[in-house]
Amino acid sequence: MKNLLYATLVAMLPFFAWAQNSVTGKVTDNSQNALPGATIKIKNQRTAVLSDANGNFTLGNLARGRYTIVVSYVGYKSQEKSIDLSQNISLNFSLEQQSFLADEVVVSATRASKNAATTYRNLDKEELAKNNLGQDLPYLLNQTPSVVVSSDAGTGIGYTGLRIRGSDATRINVTLNGIPLNDAESQGSFFINLPDLASSVDNIQIQRGVGTSTNGAGAFGGSLNIQTTTRRDSAYAELNNTYGSYDTWKNTVSVGSGLINNKFTFDGRLSRIKSDGYVDRAFSNLKSFFISGAYYGKKDILRANVFSGSEKTYQAWNGVGEETLKTDRTHNDFTYDNQTDNYQQDHYQLFYTRNITSQLVANAALHYTYGRGYYEEYKENQSLAKYKIPAVVLGEVTQDASDLVRRLWLDNDFYGVTYSLNYTPKNNLNFVLGGAYNEYKGRHFDEVVWAQFANYDGSESIRHRYDDNDAFKSDFNIFGRANYQIGQFNLFGDLQYRRVYYSYFGIDPNGTPAQQNATLNFFNPKAGLTYNLSEKSNVYASVAVGNKEPNRRDFTDSNINSRPKSENLTDVEAGYRTQFSNVSLGVNGFAMFYKDQLINTGKLNDVGGQTRQNVPDSYRAGIEVDGKWQILKNLSWAATATLSRNKIKDFAEYIYDENPAAFTSVMVNNYKNTTIAFSPSIIASSEINYNVLPNASIALLSKYVGKQYLDNTSADSRTLSSFFVNDIRLSYNTPLAGIKNVGLSLLVNNVFSTLYESNGGTYPYLYDGTLDRFNYYYPQATRNFLLSLNVKF
Repeated sequence: MKNLLYATLVAMLPFFAWAQNSVTGKVTDNSQNALPGATIKIKNQRTAVLSDANGNFTLGNLARGRYTIVVSYVGYKSQEKSIDLSQNISLNFSLEQQSFLADEVVVSATRASKNAATTYRNLDKEELAKNNLGQDLPYLLNQTPSVVVSSDAGTGIGYTGLRIRGSDATRINVTLNGIPLNDAESQGSFFINLPDLASSVDNIQIQRGVGTSTNGAGAFGGSLNIQTTTRRDSAYAELNNTYGSYDTWKNTVSVGSGLINNKFTFDGRLSRIKSDGYVDRAFSNLKSFFISGAYYGKKDILRANVFSGSEKTYQAWNGVGEETLKTDRTHNDFTYDNQTDNYQQDHYQLFYTRNITSQLVANAALHYTYGRGYYEEYKENQSLAKYKIPAVVLGEVTQDASDLVRRLWLDNDFYGVTYSLNYTPKNNLNFVLGGAYNEYKGRHFDEVVWAQFANYDGSESIRHRYDDNDAFKSDFNIFGRANYQIGQFNLFGDLQYRRVYYSYFGIDPNGTPAQQNATLNFFNPKAGLTYNLSEKSNVYASVAVGNKEPNRRDFTDSNINSRPKSENLTDVEAGYRTQFSNVSLGVNGFAMFYKDQLINTGKLNDVGGQTRQNVPDSYRAGIEVDGKWQILKNLSWAATATLSRNKIKDFAEYIYDENPAAFTSVMVNNYKNTTIAFSPSIIASSEINYNVLPNASIALLSKYVGKQYLDNTSADSRTLSSFFVNDIRLSYNTPLAGIKNVGLSLLVNNVFSTLYESNGGTYPYLYDGTLDRFNYYYPQATRNFLLSLNVKF
């Protein structure tokens, strides 16, 4: 209760303050024409204001001191002016039109605009860099609304998880420069395959709920729209090295040519991350590179990206059993030396943007991703027949079971094209037509590489392939969106059609393994309305429909008659946003109504595999607060809070008897109005930042996550306890001896060594009619640190 009270107070402190001075002015172009909607902000602060219809702006309530004012406007070069503020002053800006297109047009078709009736948060490169000391990308998003992160190894390095509003990674749409990142079959996004991606990211937009139309799998919890390296006019080089607890290392080298002959840029990055992990043997060895080259013409941009990541990770997938957790929080069930996951993923992207007329901009992209790898595991006392290995006769004893080592392989290709057309016939009217066509080819095959007793059909090969099947998936979508400004009102409509074809090796209606296929068609309409109360505040409301196909296991573990239905979501959002010189605040209410949501119920298929089942009605509803207060020139406070209800109206849980003689025996429990698993009713975060000196700061980062249920039964015996965790970040930056910047950062995670688990699971079973349940958890690291040295040339 103390933690809850503290978190609530932190999240609900008042968002207003008084200061003495203001900066007023006007933003125009070189011909002195007003530029309405220009962004005026104080450098290194998140708050900003927009110029009004006449180009006028006011930055009020500013304490005395030195400020750098930055003004930006789409299609114009940004401008900075430094001032010493001791009284009210007037400061005008005249912006020069760019002779080139901005990289932002590449992702604009799938993003929400400033006044859109959509719930979103933008993160820029500077904000990401503050905490980018080696942890995976989900951990850099931990201070954003409704987000909960977890780590198998306990340190935020290796396999990590991300939930938004309780929805897991399979329901969060992720795009890189508008190109889908989610795996076509499992539908998850595995950032472990792209280690240190954040070091090549320019900005991210996080949309919560269905959001705007995008490419790839349906967005049921939210979307991450990631844009990688954009144009930098000056040459640079950067060295970033981190050392931390559990022998953690991060080494990054980044270089860029700047603008060559006013036309070309080249950027590159090479990274290595390694860590032993908090959990026993849960090491990670990660490597990656990123290369980008671009041509900027007066009316077009051509950019090519090539990047790759490889990982070798010791498995910590089983978590720690409830009883073991009491005595050994770092326990790992696996002891085999090479119980590892091994994977490499290569990405190739080619973008072309053309300013056809002053009113029409076209984008097109080609992409190809090649992934391959396996995980290796030791299995005890396995039936040889299961692996298609003949029994072995040793003297007079027939061995039909054996300890063995197996590798489960995945080799896949993903390729396609994305496109968009942006037509702006008038300043108050905008049309976007976009879409994509992608194909996926997945080859799944499994091998035994060692067995205590084995014949391998007389073959001398160490590898015995016992399973081999292929999958093919095509994904086509097209969407159109229009925005229309009428006075103080902004209206938008968004229509998307998506067609999915999936061919896979599954089960036919007779229960025989065979190649199967499915074709699914989805229509996803969206509409919204924004009313501008002033140039600084607006209210909005929207309704959006999303549809999502089942994943690979849902298909392969069922036949055409038992196959689960696609999921459907109607998402209603409404909110208020305001932005002043020292305060920004957003309050959003959401109601997400699911039809046929897929959940785990314990039900098994014909061969004893777990299958998800549709539940007719379920919902998530709540309110989110996201704000920042610049209390003083050197003191700021940002906070978020989410309060929600997440309910399943009714479902049946199936529990089977594990005694082989009684396997067909099943217990069925019926539940009503239960809480959706892993959906806390309270999530809150806080970041208090104090600039001790102009170039030195200290920050306290806090996170509170309420109680979560491990399954959908709302049983208190199967929960993740609420937790309240605090981190401290120290940073110091200074130019030194001709070096642009030398930066030191120290991040102390979980500074009070709170014992907590952020993820887990549960498994019910019967044996001879007796019910038992096994709970397991993923413990997170106690106090640990990351120390970073950053040098920029």
